[in-house]
Amino acid sequence: MKICDFIQRKRDTLRRNRYELKPYLVKDGKSHPFALICPGGGYSEVCSFGEGRPFAEELNKSGYHAFVVYYRVKDKAKYPNPQDDLERAVREIFGNSERWRVDTEGWSLWGSSAGGHLAASYCTEKRGTPKPSALILVYPVITMGEHTHEGSRNNLLGKNPSREMIDKLSVEKQAGPDYPPVFAWYGTADDTVGTVNTEMLAKALERVSVTHKVEAYEGIGHGAGLAKGTAAEVWLSHAVEFWESQRKALSEPQG
Repeated sequence: MKICDFIQRKRDTLRRNRYELKPYLVKDGKSHPFALICPGGGYSEVCSFGEGRPFAEELNKSGYHAFVVYYRVKDKAKYPNPQDDLERAVREIFGNSERWRVDTEGWSLWGSSAGGHLAASYCTEKRGTPKPSALILVYPVITMGEHTHEGSRNNLLGKNPSREMIDKLSVEKQAGPDYPPVFAWYGTADDTVGTVNTEMLAKALERVSVTHKVEAYEGIGHGAGLAKGTAAEVWLSHAVEFWESQRKALSEPQG
């Protein structure tokens, strides 16, 4: 690990366990579309050092504003606290769109691992906030059932959740026809979050005719982030292409 990455990880770890929104803005004084990023961490930490800041900086290079949301974790992670924090982030960005020069049309929501579950489960709920034009999921936790990531479920729902809560937070059981279009990827060597999670989501989206694209990369494990220097390093450009295709679809006449 590079020394700068080590220092950033320490800073992230030392952040207070509370809501915080960190903007990464394109510094040209112009309005840009935005991505809201939920790093992973098993609902026990917010791993912005690998799945927040690097994503945001890459998106800035491509002309997008980006925001990383720090949400409540560990003993404060009990549902619905993380989802409430994500809602707060959405409202904060929309409420400050003029100040930050944010184009709110066709925004995207990104989530990795447990942050993928946060983003994906948020999109199943009716909270009165605008839905993203695209949901980008990176080796996500999807189910709270048999194939869940146990640590994520324990932090979010406790060690003995009811069947009702397991089903409520299992995205594959809740995604309906109004779910946003999804781009997702995973590595076949992921031994932390079972790849069946993404496969279950894809099957659920197929059943309700929601646009989705799934990519699998051989030999890639969990927590790869940008996956630089591997076959998976193309994933972010593919995700942006998918997002842009959904933004374009929004602007085309219906009927």
